[in-house]
Amino acid sequence: MSVNEPMTFTATDHAMMARALRLAERGAYTTRPNPMVGCVIAQGDEVVGEGWHQRAGEPHAEVFALQAAGERARGATAYVTLEPCAHHGRTPPCCDALVEAGVARVVAAMRDPFEQVDGAGFERLRAAGVAVAHGLMEADARKLNRGYLSRLERGRPWVRVKLATSLDGRTALANKDSKWISGEASRRDVMHWRARAGAILTGAGTVLADDPRLTVRFEEGDATPFVPPMRVVLDPGLATVARDHVRAGDAPTLYFHAPDAKPPRGFAASHAVAPMRDGQLDLAAVLKRLADLGINEVQVEAGATLAGALLRDGLVDEVLLYMAPLLLGADARPLFDGLHIDDMTQRFALKLVETRMLGHDLRLLLRPEQVA
Repeated sequence: MSVNEPMTFTATDHAMMARALRLAERGAYTTRPNPMVGCVIAQGDEVVGEGWHQRAGEPHAEVFALQAAGERARGATAYVTLEPCAHHGRTPPCCDALVEAGVARVVAAMRDPFEQVDGAGFERLRAAGVAVAHGLMEADARKLNRGYLSRLERGRPWVRVKLATSLDGRTALANKDSKWISGEASRRDVMHWRARAGAILTGAGTVLADDPRLTVRFEEGDATPFVPPMRVVLDPGLATVARDHVRAGDAPTLYFHAPDAKPPRGFAASHAVAPMRDGQLDLAAVLKRLADLGINEVQVEAGATLAGALLRDGLVDEVLLYMAPLLLGADARPLFDGLHIDDMTQRFALKLVETRMLGHDLRLLLRPEQVA
């Protein structure tokens, strides 16, 4: 087989890569800021080793798979969902481990855009005589690591706005009371989406109205491992510092405030200045700062004002909408505020990606058809 193998794949290749992608997804709650990666090592259609990246700073997927395969890795094909790393970070290069194990062929779903890899892993493998092919199930691999890719390729995290709504499109009463629109099954489901996010972002209005904790709380007895997401509060004037639920527990909290806001004496929480734009915090600048901190996915749990501002600025990648079978009336709060749509040509078109019933609620996953 040529070292520069053409990009053609067999049914076995597809089956093995699908298995590697399922393995990778097991790290959804624990790998950040690293990508989720799975690896399967096979002799023909027989799996001899497999593994996934479990936590940042610990061995990568290829290392676990090679350990499981042992001597049977020699002459085998390694299927990996992302280009093997070629640099010394907190762990040694995976491409070197594959070469030393005697793997004959590496099939990767996609290149890694991380600047210290980005094709270098493939080059080192080919230089050592390993046949390399990539592009198999790339769309699935990109979907899996959409947050990691967004951070590297766009310079900002993937932004998901979570909302609970009545049938008439209302998220809270006029007095801001919103407990509870969605049912218990929906609220349990939200915890899994929170767990995969690097940060939960909210605004000062939500903190003042609800005093939320914004933490991951699985059901009693559920020992699923996860890394607590950072809680991010957008509070230009630091008006919410007396509300301490959002700082309670092990999850870190970061406040973004205006340049002229002064934290009160003794205020120990992390805080950062964000530039102002049109009298509000510059949301694009906030997201850029979160990307610099290694945040891949942001889940927004806020009111209509912040949700609307993000949508208006083209910063929303998907909407996670829980629709409950109830009505709140015309005076209640809308889903998104401040859109100022006067003509049908200004409407925001959303693509329905997925629907699911959760108890009596309908969960919709939607994405803007054109994301800025």
